[in-house]
Amino acid sequence: MDHDDHVRLIRGGVEGAGTTWADLGSGSGAFTLALADLLGPAGTIHAVDRDGAALRAQAEAIGRRFPRTTLHQYHADFTKPLDLPTLDGVVMANSLHFVRDKLPVLALVRGYLGPAGRLVLVEYDAEHGNPWVPYPISAGRWPSLAAAAGFEDIRELTRVPSRFLGAIYSAMADSGARP
Repeated sequence: MDHDDHVRLIRGGVEGAGTTWADLGSGSGAFTLALADLLGPAGTIHAVDRDGAALRAQAEAIGRRFPRTTLHQYHADFTKPLDLPTLDGVVMANSLHFVRDKLPVLALVRGYLGPAGRLVLVEYDAEHGNPWVPYPISAGRWPSLAAAAGFEDIRELTRVPSRFLGAIYSAMADSGARP
């Protein structure tokens, strides 16, 4: 996958949904860069990852390609409570499949979102994992999991083929919070 694939996977959930977002489990920033591309210079991104070296690489890439995007980085574990502002959206791209017990994490994520907030998920469409993708969430299972965490208007956005586990899909869900 390349930058255009990353943008295409999250575009339908990001566009028109505000400018303050988080990328949880951001790694070196493939989807952080896609988010910066979609949000434009008015965007503010809160990137969270446990890998300090990946965060440094991400900061360099954002600075080089999207220098007007505001980037706040957190060297932290997204499965634990974070001190984040109220967010318009959260991207979790290839990160939630590392978490066995997903509902508590999704409850945390939902709590970070404002009344019109969105969660955009990018995940392998598989029921069974492997050492690199231990706990994937199939596209068929995602709606019930998101609904159990209190999300609403849950829908698949798009998908791309993958040589690992067949396909990668993106989906979005609204926070379900009311103003």
